[in-house]
Amino acid sequence: MIDPRLTTLRVFARCGTVGATAELTGYSPSAVSAQLRELQRALGMQLLAKDGRGVRLTATGRYLVTGSDTLFTEWERLRAAALEAGDQVQSHFGLGGFSTAAAQLLAPLAAALRSSRPLLEVQVLEANPARCFDLLVAERIDLAVIVAMQSETLVDEDPRFEQTTLLNDPLDVILPSDHRLASRETVTLEELATEPWITEAPGSTYHALFTAAFTAVGVTPRIAHEAIEWETQIAFVGAGMGVGLLPRLAPLGSAENVTRLRISGQGKPSRRIVAAVRRGSMDSLLVKESLDILQAKSKRILIDRLEGDL
Repeated sequence: MIDPRLTTLRVFARCGTVGATAELTGYSPSAVSAQLRELQRALGMQLLAKDGRGVRLTATGRYLVTGSDTLFTEWERLRAAALEAGDQVQSHFGLGGFSTAAAQLLAPLAAALRSSRPLLEVQVLEANPARCFDLLVAERIDLAVIVAMQSETLVDEDPRFEQTTLLNDPLDVILPSDHRLASRETVTLEELATEPWITEAPGSTYHALFTAAFTAVGVTPRIAHEAIEWETQIAFVGAGMGVGLLPRLAPLGSAENVTRLRISGQGKPSRRIVAAVRRGSMDSLLVKESLDILQAKSKRILIDRLEGDL
C-alpha cells in the first residue's frame, strides 16, 4: 500500500494549511506536521518551506504531489482488482454529497448497501462540492455526488478524479395553489415572467442557472425575494409571496398551498448531477453497485416526483 504520509502531503497540497489537513485526515495538527517532516527525511527531499507562520510546498514538493497522481490511480485499480479477485469488498465505504443528494440519494444508497452487505460500515457526510473533493483526496469518502456546475474542480480535466452522470435534474415551477395557473399541467417561463420571483442572491450558482433560463427565452424576471434553502423558498411560495424554481430532486414534503408544475417550451432549466470518485476506483465492486443504485433511484424520482411529490 502507499505510504500514508504521501496521502497527507497530497491533502496538504490541496488545502494549503496544516490545520485544514488535520481536520480532513482526522489527525492532530502536530501529527500532520510530524508526518510531513518524517516524509521529508525518509525521501531526502525538502518538500516544505517556511511561509510566515505556516509552511508551503517547495517546487520539489509540488512536483512530487503532481507526479504521484499516476501512482495513486494505479493503486486504486490494483486494490479494486485484488478485492474482486477474492470476491471481497472493502470494510468501510464513505459517501459524500450536497444536502438534497444526501437526503434523497445517499441515504437510500446507504440503506441498500447495509442491507445487502451487513458487515460493511457505510458513512455518509453532507458536504458542499469543494469539500467533497477534499474528502476524496483525504480518502475519507470513496464516492461523492455533486452538482457539476457548482464545483470549482473541473473533474474531466483533473487527473485525480473521474465521474459519471447520474441525472439531468430538471427545475420545476412552484407557485401558490390558488394561483391562476395552478390547475395547469405545464407552464412556460414567459407566462410567469411578470410574477414576483423568489431565488438566491446574485453570485450564487442557482441564481446563474435562474438567470440563464430567462435569458434563453428573452425575458427579464422580477425578483421580489431571496432564499438560500429550498425549504425557505417553498415556505415563501406557500405564503403567497411569489413563485420559484425547484429541482425535481427536491421534495415539497408537507408544504401547504404549494403546487408544482413542469416547465414547457424553451428555456427549460436543469442541473447535471454527477458521481465523482478517485481515478482508478471506478471498477470497484462497491462503486459499480452504488452507481447502479443511484441511477435507478434517480430515474424513479424523475418519473414519480410530480405524482404526489414523494
